[in-house]
Amino acid sequence: MYLKKSKRIVIKIGSSLLINEGKVIRKKWLIEFAKDIKELIKQKKNIILVSSGAIALGCKKLNLNKKNLKIDKSQAVASVGQIELMNLFNEIFAKEKINISQMLLTLEDTEQRRRAINAKRTLDNLFELGFVPVVNENDSIATSEIKYGDNDRLASRVAQISSADCLVLLSDVDGLYTKNPKIFKDAKLIKEIKNIDLKLEKIATKSIGEHGTGGMKTKIDAAKICQLSGCLMAIANGLSERPIKKILNNNLCTWFLPKISKLDARKKWIISSISPKGNLIIDDGAINALKKGKSLLAAGIIKVIGKFNKGDHIKILDKNMKEYARGLSSFTSDEISKIKGHHSNKINELLGYITKSEVVHKDDMVEI
Repeated sequence: MYLKKSKRIVIKIGSSLLINEGKVIRKKWLIEFAKDIKELIKQKKNIILVSSGAIALGCKKLNLNKKNLKIDKSQAVASVGQIELMNLFNEIFAKEKINISQMLLTLEDTEQRRRAINAKRTLDNLFELGFVPVVNENDSIATSEIKYGDNDRLASRVAQISSADCLVLLSDVDGLYTKNPKIFKDAKLIKEIKNIDLKLEKIATKSIGEHGTGGMKTKIDAAKICQLSGCLMAIANGLSERPIKKILNNNLCTWFLPKISKLDARKKWIISSISPKGNLIIDDGAINALKKGKSLLAAGIIKVIGKFNKGDHIKILDKNMKEYARGLSSFTSDEISKIKGHHSNKINELLGYITKSEVVHKDDMVEI
């Protein structure tokens, strides 16, 4: 039910789904998974894939055992594996006529405001171009991320910055159980979770495998991020063919329900800055445009106060210096000073380079 209603979906694929313990690539599984993605695209859904597997595929190519790798060696192996990973996706998804792109991120890219905004814009543009982004952690420059295997948390951050409705973590388990199902036969699958308490965290146990570095603990951490981002999250078994179809038909998974709405989460994220870096004074025409849900354009700006950079939190004031909104600036204060009062088609000429037209995008603005 939740998956059917979701318009923008992030799906995380664990290493164990792409390559088995015998270092054999599960190509047949990926072929069937591509059919799942094709069906979601037909339903006009935006799909982002977050894939582990670069290091695992690098180990396969170089005939190395992942467990014996040190951090610096892992980074080099990841560099080799990235090409193997994208070649694999491109080969399989092309058969379903699905266009894919690669996007390399680290946790820092998703947790720093300016980088996060740029990442979201890139994702939005890829959707407009008809592509499915395949996001992978930039393991060749990351450090602790490799060691702790935080692609689950990376996936939750991608869901957060992309304003996704739903995150699906595909792994080798059906979801979160009351006990470890590999040890206890009376373990029961928990279908829905609203609150993550200490008891629930104790249930989460580390998974053991050569290629995957995450466990249930990292999935719980991911769920916490999603709950505070207004995003649904599911933990589901991806080992079977057509895993997404299985979720849609049987709903055999664990769902974590959001604590707040996506809109409230976005507003909270925008105004969570310690203090605004500057002010923009705008005319009545711009105020009326903002009331209709439009973005703030340069033409409506009268004055710039303060010094700030792209992505900084700023106040938007009317002519009487009354605060109307807050938002994230797409330009520096110096750039806005040059383009204020001018039509958007003059921006490139005034600045000397091609850039966006919105000074503060409607999605990056909160009415006060």
